[in-house]
Amino acid sequence: MAVRLALLTSAVLLLVGCGAKAAPPATTAVVALHQFHIPFPEGYTRAQMVTRVATDVTIATSELPVTTPKTRLVLTSAAYVRASKNAVVPCFGKTRWANLEGFLFPATYDFDVETTAQNLVQAQIVAFCRDWDTLDLSYARSKNLTNYDVLKIASMIEEEAAVPGDRAKVAGVIYNRLRDHIQLGIDATLRYGLHISPTQSITQSELASDNPYNSRKLYGLPPTPIGNPGLASLRAAAHPSTLGYLYYVRIPGTNRQVFFESSTAFNEYLATHGYGPHG
Repeated sequence: MAVRLALLTSAVLLLVGCGAKAAPPATTAVVALHQFHIPFPEGYTRAQMVTRVATDVTIATSELPVTTPKTRLVLTSAAYVRASKNAVVPCFGKTRWANLEGFLFPATYDFDVETTAQNLVQAQIVAFCRDWDTLDLSYARSKNLTNYDVLKIASMIEEEAAVPGDRAKVAGVIYNRLRDHIQLGIDATLRYGLHISPTQSITQSELASDNPYNSRKLYGLPPTPIGNPGLASLRAAAHPSTLGYLYYVRIPGTNRQVFFESSTAFNEYLATHGYGPHG
């Protein structure tokens, strides 16, 4: 279901509240009510959302009714960059977050000619808090994980688990590796930190880099979420599998992962089946 952001012009509000005497020109009412849609898929980064805003604003502009003077959308990608840079996230307290990665909830949002970038970002934060407040975080807290830690884990799950049944298991691997002080080894974090495309190979020099998102080399969670997770990944991050999995690898030719409790079993599988990227 789309999140509605339409803002009616004062002329339309007068039309509703005062009757025919205050009726604006017909073209004004039509433009104000013309709805457009902007979909943000689960896992999208803030940078990808900026690109999507630019694309969909261009499309929406081309579909606007012809008026004199030319009607323009208030929403722009440049304004979205500014609006999504920092904000208060009410369900995370009164602090103004300097990095909103992870808090920009992925969904389809409606907008019209008067929708501002601030309106859009606030709608994403409201949607995030609506779902965040449904989570039971008691298990994560029992493992000394903060709310922000859970959000980081959810963002990694969104990248790693392509099928629903793998989400809690991926979460369990992350929890277990944190417990055992093992590097997470998730290439998606390094790709995020170095702005490497998922289709681009990671070089040995990149694997050896001191980038703070290099979970092959560094211990613990990345500095920030690596994308904006949906509700299913948030739930998995709060409720991980409690099995003893420490390793996983993508089954070649599929989107599914296979999980292992020991390095021996993991390496035996790789020797037999080969390696499917999991980061």
